[in-house]
Amino acid sequence: NQYRYLNMQHKEKPPEANLTELIEFVLLDFADVPHLRWLLFGLFSVIYITIVMSNGIIFLITKLDPALQTPMYYFLGNFSFLEICYVSVTLPRMLMNLWTQRRTISLVACATQMCCILVLGATECFLLTVMAYDRYVAICNPLHYPLVMNHKICIQLVAGSWISGIPVQIGQTFQIFSLSFCGSNLIDHFFCDIPPILKLACGDTFVSEMLIYIAAVLIVTIPFLLILISYSKIISTVLQLPSATRRAKAFSTCSSHLLVVFLFFGSATITYLRPKSNHSAGTDRLLSLFYTTVTPMFNPLIYSLRNKDVTAALRKLLLKKMA
Repeated sequence: NQYRYLNMQHKEKPPEANLTELIEFVLLDFADVPHLRWLLFGLFSVIYITIVMSNGIIFLITKLDPALQTPMYYFLGNFSFLEICYVSVTLPRMLMNLWTQRRTISLVACATQMCCILVLGATECFLLTVMAYDRYVAICNPLHYPLVMNHKICIQLVAGSWISGIPVQIGQTFQIFSLSFCGSNLIDHFFCDIPPILKLACGDTFVSEMLIYIAAVLIVTIPFLLILISYSKIISTVLQLPSATRRAKAFSTCSSHLLVVFLFFGSATITYLRPKSNHSAGTDRLLSLFYTTVTPMFNPLIYSLRNKDVTAALRKLLLKKMA
C-alpha cells in the first residue's frame, strides 16, 4: 500500500540529507488504514463542526447574556474561544490530507503548526490554572472575591495566559527545527508534534530532550500542581459548609473543571514527560487525539450540561431565535 511504498522510497534516500536540503515533510496520519479513509474523513468532519459550533455557542452566550457577566464565565468564554483556535490548527489540515491524499507539508508550515500547538497548549494550561484560582477565591474567600477578581484583574490574568507561553514555545520550536534531519522525512502522525519530529532528527538530541522536559515541567507540571493545591483547599472548605445544597452546588461546579483538567493534563503529561523508549507512533497519535480533539469536544458538554446558568442562557438564546 501507499504507506509501505513511501517507507521504501525514503529508505533509498542517503542519510546525509540534512535540514538545509529538506524542504518538506510527509504527514502519514492514517495512511496505514486506507480502507477507513472516508469513514475517518466523515467522523473528523463531524467532530470539527461539533467543536466549533458548541464552543462558539458557549463563547457567544458568555458575551451576550447579562446573567453570565461574571469572572467564571468570562474565563469560560475565553476557554471556549481557545478550544476553537486549538482544534483549528490540526483538524482542517488532517481533513485536507484525507480528502486529497496529498500529505506533504513544507518545513515552514510544519514549524508554524508545531509552534501554534505549543503556544495554544501552554495557554490552555495557564487558563485552566486561572479558572482553578477563580474557584478557589470564590469558595475559600467569598468576601474578598469582588475585590480580588475585579474586571481589570480578570483581563490581566487572561492576557497573561495567552502571552506567557509565546517566548518559550517559539524558542523551543526554533531549537527543534535547528536540528539536522537525515534519512526519512516521514512523520508518522497527523500533525507536527514534538515526539515524531524528534524521531527524524539525526545526531545527539539530548539537549533538545532536556529543554522539552524543562518546558513541560514549567508549563504542564507546575500549573497542574497549582490546580491540585487549589482544589485540595476548595474541597476542604466545601466539606465544612453547613448546607448540603451549597456543598452539592460547589462540588458540581468544581467537578466539571477537574474532569477537563485530568483529561487535558493527563494526556499531555504522558506525551511529553514519559521516557523516549516508551514512545510509539500509535500511542502518540492516540494521546494527541485526546488533548487536541477529545477534550475540546467534551468541554462544552461537561460545562453546559452540568451548569444550570449556562443551560438557562442557552434556552433563552434559542427561544429568542425561534421567536
